[in-house]
Amino acid sequence: MSKRRGFDIDFPAGTEAPAEEEFPRGPEGYYTGGGRAKPGASRRGPMAAAISENAEALRDRAEAERAIREENDRLAHDYVRLKRAGLITDLVPIDAVLTTKLTRDRAAGPDPEIEELKASIREVGLSNPIRVEPVGDHYELVQGFRRLSAYRELYAETGDEAYARIPAGLVASGEALVGLYRKMVDENLVRRGISFAEMAQLALSFARDPNTETTDIEEAITLLYASAGRQKRSYIRHFATLLEELGDELTHAEAIPRKLGLDLVKRMGDEEGFTDGLREMLSGQGEVSSDYEVARLADALKSAPKAGPKPKGTSANAAAKTTLRCTVPAGTVRCAARDGRV
Repeated sequence: MSKRRGFDIDFPAGTEAPAEEEFPRGPEGYYTGGGRAKPGASRRGPMAAAISENAEALRDRAEAERAIREENDRLAHDYVRLKRAGLITDLVPIDAVLTTKLTRDRAAGPDPEIEELKASIREVGLSNPIRVEPVGDHYELVQGFRRLSAYRELYAETGDEAYARIPAGLVASGEALVGLYRKMVDENLVRRGISFAEMAQLALSFARDPNTETTDIEEAITLLYASAGRQKRSYIRHFATLLEELGDELTHAEAIPRKLGLDLVKRMGDEEGFTDGLREMLSGQGEVSSDYEVARLADALKSAPKAGPKPKGTSANAAAKTTLRCTVPAGTVRCAARDGRV
């Protein structure tokens, strides 16, 4: 490589030569071009400038990525917290919601209030989402059986895709079964229309469920209805006794008024043979209306005693009951024996 040579330049007379420091020079002291250098400023080559600019861009990018990661972590923590509180709401397909995990506290049969609920949904939508627990590719219903039923009926009647999905709050998976029951029960305690018979039936089903650790009806009522008053729990216990004695024969237990149910249980405990008489009366009645069944029970309560009183200290609640679990090929079942009946 040939060595650069420097040349002296003769400026015209009267022209002042620029100061040497005004011209940018290389390491060997030769002019490198690019115009005059600014006093007090150092000039970088193109490669150094590119490297500096690239480093600055990388720093900016790393800072942006760090901010994004922090935001994502915060959002993830917020999502988990809100999901555990049941505050995450999504539109879930109505066909993906199952109602098999929890025994519902609504009696089977037509719901006389469902039409009002459907009319409200048509006009203003669903203001209170149901609550579900994600399980695999489907959801288990925790709260909102009537709301889900209304959506299913509306979709079947109209075919409108707006009713194919329902707003649902997502409950964190893995919660204990008793906790899910409590969520359902506590919501329904403040709901109008639920009867003592329905609450008692739920407690009986909970005590008989092999997936729960409770076998005693008293304990089941205490667990499920802990937020209810003591007097209300007492009424539920009385109706549980009524269902244990007559449940197989009653068609419209949910229609029995509180006072009638309490009076029936009291007489069943005080009068020997009264329970058998009720079973005999109900066993052959066939398909009847709720009003007819309630009227027959009221008439039976007014009838004269057919036998002497039970021995002192004996009542329907005092009957001994034995509960045991049995393992069968289909799984684990729970059996209860009381008054010679299994």
